[in-house]
Amino acid sequence: MSSTQLERSTCALLRSGGYKLTPQRRAVLRVLCDSECHVTPAQLHAAVQRERDDVGLVTVYRTLQLLSSLDAVCEISMDGRQPTYLLRRPREHHHHLVCSGCGRVVDFTSEDIERLAQRLADETGFNIEGHILEMRGRCPACQSSAPSRSQGQGRATNR
Repeated sequence: MSSTQLERSTCALLRSGGYKLTPQRRAVLRVLCDSECHVTPAQLHAAVQRERDDVGLVTVYRTLQLLSSLDAVCEISMDGRQPTYLLRRPREHHHHLVCSGCGRVVDFTSEDIERLAQRLADETGFNIEGHILEMRGRCPACQSSAPSRSQGQGRATNR
């Protein structure tokens, strides 16, 4: 889905909920639609400011809160760090790899995980309405800057 289509569908979602599409809110949406990675409110605000200098940080937070209440954004919050946001793409359920060093978030999709969810539903009788998978570890940059460990490097661990 193109960023223009994503913007249109998100605007339609807001309109159907009775929310106004002010020029400031549209600017926040446009930047979110163009973003392909998770952004902090401060990063989003800085990007929006390049387009419109009349958009305050409070407007960014309120817009993110509204989009979150409509389940239109994916929010990641880790260990007291500022949350990051990504506009949900229709038909694109995704999961996250989160770096415990720098906080970088990498989205991924997996048919194996979707099949596991279906198998669990079949085996348990649960009507699974949704799921969130977040894996934490260290990204390549943080691995190379951290002191080397003699054990467990590169292996999955349960915590």
